[in-house]
Amino acid sequence: MSVLNLLRPRAGLRALISGGAAGIGLVIARAFVEAGARVHVCDASQDALAAMHADSDNAGISSTLADVADEAAVARVFSDAERQLGGIDVLFNNAGIAGPTGGIDEIDSADWERTIAVNLNAQFYFARRAVPLLRASPGGGSIIALSSVAGRLGYAYRTPYASSKWAVAGLTKSLAIELGPSGIRVNAIQPGIVRGPRMEQVIAARAAQLGLSCAAMEEKYLETISLRRMTTPEEIAATALFLCSPGGRGISGQTISVCGNVETL
Repeated sequence: MSVLNLLRPRAGLRALISGGAAGIGLVIARAFVEAGARVHVCDASQDALAAMHADSDNAGISSTLADVADEAAVARVFSDAERQLGGIDVLFNNAGIAGPTGGIDEIDSADWERTIAVNLNAQFYFARRAVPLLRASPGGGSIIALSSVAGRLGYAYRTPYASSKWAVAGLTKSLAIELGPSGIRVNAIQPGIVRGPRMEQVIAARAAQLGLSCAAMEEKYLETISLRRMTTPEEIAATALFLCSPGGRGISGQTISVCGNVETL
């Protein structure tokens, strides 16, 4: 097999992507479809799902409305995915929320708990349901978790988010060790500052916290990146595709930063 062929995921790959109706998740879903995969997504937003299905570029992507922090809803996602795809070869644990911005003494307990529920508990719910299906995947299955550079750097005023993303890195490493003998690879992608509406909201919230303009806050963020630019969702999707390709078969237990080298947050 040529090296170039190693970079292409096998045709007919079956992928389940949480939080896949908008943002980074939708870009990843489209990339998998373009690569010849069959894709099922879930999302907590009915409006996002409706908009996704209204766009002809997303033809062939099936979906389930679900709050990923609800274990019963996750069971429903897997029932739909098995019916649509006949099984799964890839689980992309993408769903997550930004959580609150504030000092540790200002953060409400409910906001902390909701951030952990969506960003961490949901990854557990999805992984435990996915593993029996991935064990049956030809050639071994793959789990990819979306962490963050906040999962390797301290992040003042965003402690619920950072804590959850550090935990995702630990979950990834542990599952890689546990599931490796079954041929299942487990990796995490740590995006940095990704251009898009969600990052704009984060910048606005942090600017308000520090008493800066949004433009000044964005410039401060860019100064922390060695490449002095934001990452794009397409770069995240390209990394995900590589991890699911034959060329990525030797990669497991890794947290891969796709961030332009964020130096500090």
